[in-house]
Amino acid sequence: MKFIGNTDEYLQLKILESQDCSVFNEIVEGSLIVLWFETDNNSLTVDGKDYEFTKNQIVFLTEFHKVKVNSLETTRFLRFNRSFYCVIDHDKEVGCKGILFFGASQLPVIQIPDEDLEQFEILWKMFSIEMQSKDNLQIDMLQMMLKRYLILCTRLFKLQEQYPDKNQESDIIRDFNFLVEQHFKTKHTVAEYAQLLYKSPKTLSNIFSKLGSKTPLQYIQARKMLEARRQLRYTDLQIQEIAYEIGYDDIQAFSRFFKKQEGVSPSVFKENS
Repeated sequence: MKFIGNTDEYLQLKILESQDCSVFNEIVEGSLIVLWFETDNNSLTVDGKDYEFTKNQIVFLTEFHKVKVNSLETTRFLRFNRSFYCVIDHDKEVGCKGILFFGASQLPVIQIPDEDLEQFEILWKMFSIEMQSKDNLQIDMLQMMLKRYLILCTRLFKLQEQYPDKNQESDIIRDFNFLVEQHFKTKHTVAEYAQLLYKSPKTLSNIFSKLGSKTPLQYIQARKMLEARRQLRYTDLQIQEIAYEIGYDDIQAFSRFFKKQEGVSPSVFKENS
């Protein structure tokens, strides 16, 4: 089951059966994945390291993780992108920075206790039912359920005290990503983020290149575009106001940037939204 909104909001729920791994080969930009294993005997290789997962464990993955499925039994798969629900915007509520998704050199894994299993089951069932709805309230309901799901997971993670250390190069990319979410309206160059990470721009670019990711500048531009599309679609702000909101004093420069990324001008995009 997939939900795709008018400005690329993406949510997918799926029950993976034995050896069903095609979803891991699909590319959904800016996506986050939550896997809930219904049975024992699950084996994944993530970033070159082997992991075994047992019944009612949940693991959290970002687009930066490289996943290879060795063996997989029945698993509940949930994937969403930042357009659908930005965990950074809701960090105070769900505590994702450094806990569930960003900045962890070890995989964040929780175990659902028996006494909490029922509320997870009920929430998943409600999720599945709402995915069938087709009215204009659907996205609000789905976002609310996802928020609830992440809050439940965050509470368990904190109780189980699995705060990981940070050390690997992949952590730098995740921390860069988090900083972009915080500062994309005011910081627009790789050098500014490199300074926050105590790295040189060249070092930062080399790390991205080594891990096969987009360039740091592409991540910055993608986040600005996401905000611009949201504002054009969901607000009554003038284009000049939106341009200023994401750091453009010159509306013409913003229009050129938007058209290069989107293929149409901001005004055409707003008219068609």
